[in-house]
Amino acid sequence: METVVAVAVIVVAIIAGVVLIHRLNLQHGERITAFHYSDVLPGVGRRHRRRRGEHGGEQ
Repeated sequence: METVVAVAVIVVAIIAGVVLIHRLNLQHGERITAFHYSDVLPGVGRRHRRRRGEHGGEQ
């Protein structure tokens, strides 16, 4: 009898965890759709090469 109760408690805990993760995932999805990330963040992935002679470089 104790084994059945323990298994039932574990199954309920797993179901509660699945529901919690699912709800958090839905909130995250809604947050992503609310903010459009179409523009690249400034400075990320954009490297400007300096030309020789600029800012005290070798000529």
